[in-house]
Amino acid sequence: MRDPLVPAPLATLPWRLIVAVIAIGGFGLVVLYSAAGGSMTPWALSQGLRLGLFLAGAIALSRVREEHIKAAVFPAYTVLVLLLVAVEIFGFVGGGSQRWLDLGFIRIQPSELMKPVIVLAVARFYDLLPAGEIRRFGAIWPAAVLIGLPFLLVLVQPDLGTATMILAGGVTVTFLAGLPLRLYLGAGAAFLAALPIIFFSLHEYQRNRVLIFLNPESDPLGTGYHISQSKIAIGSGGLFGKGFLNGTQSHLDYLPEGHTDFVFATMAEEWGLLGGLFIIIAFLLVVNWAIRVSLRARSRFGRLAAAGLSMTIFFYFAINLSMVMGLAPVVGIPLPMVSFGGSAAMTVMLCLGLLMAIDRAEKAGR
Repeated sequence: MRDPLVPAPLATLPWRLIVAVIAIGGFGLVVLYSAAGGSMTPWALSQGLRLGLFLAGAIALSRVREEHIKAAVFPAYTVLVLLLVAVEIFGFVGGGSQRWLDLGFIRIQPSELMKPVIVLAVARFYDLLPAGEIRRFGAIWPAAVLIGLPFLLVLVQPDLGTATMILAGGVTVTFLAGLPLRLYLGAGAAFLAALPIIFFSLHEYQRNRVLIFLNPESDPLGTGYHISQSKIAIGSGGLFGKGFLNGTQSHLDYLPEGHTDFVFATMAEEWGLLGGLFIIIAFLLVVNWAIRVSLRARSRFGRLAAAGLSMTIFFYFAINLSMVMGLAPVVGIPLPMVSFGGSAAMTVMLCLGLLMAIDRAEKAGR
């Protein structure tokens, strides 16, 4: 029975999830404060304001009804595809990639928003598809077009990391929708056979990242510098770390991007294995809650969308941690709510807001 002294909107919020999110974001602010040499500027203060705004937005999104989300999915997908085309035509170039639209007062990255929207679009397609059609060709090619179009548009920016996450999110939903397993086995075999062609079609810096992943010591002062310094920082932290504000790799500028993509290495150096486990466990708690939302959902759309969104969050932190530990090539995926920057945090908060909306719809239907 609900406590009459607690307002209804607050009583229905998943407070364990919100506490886990605040813990991740709060610890991230501590790491950014240290990375700046013990200063709230230029990273921690603005990051804290962004996280607060995004969390408020996620809570507001949780009040949206599921039918309204369904109605908005395909229009949102269409708008984002058009924005990706616009990025290709006159997008802002930064860091060697053309990923942003500069509107003067704000710079947006449509590919980030496509990560949750592709999940919703594919889930909505299978929600509309009759159950008896799931093993026919009509269940395959529309989903392939939905996924392939934004995947290719992002790939040519070039942004291999984001393109991979869009592909992974969409394919996850197709798998959970019940497409035949032989399709994935065949696609996997075709991918392996095409690996040489795919490798030589990559940009030179992307090929170098793959080669460095396979042999990081081959160019420790050049292409392999990032990952070599990251592994040194993580290893030097030991069990308990060097202590708050005592990291040498980040403070002496040996660790590039120590406040963005490689923020986990900055954190592990000062907080050690225990700090790393704290972040990993907190993220796993968030993903576990998201998967439970999927299992509880009664509608087909709710189940597929929640499962896809939970995997999107999982891919974020799993790819980033694998990258900074040298277990995967460097693909430029930040650690959301910890790395400095708003794009990844906004995407994950959008995923959480949608998941809370689906969970609320399930509870309302009991």
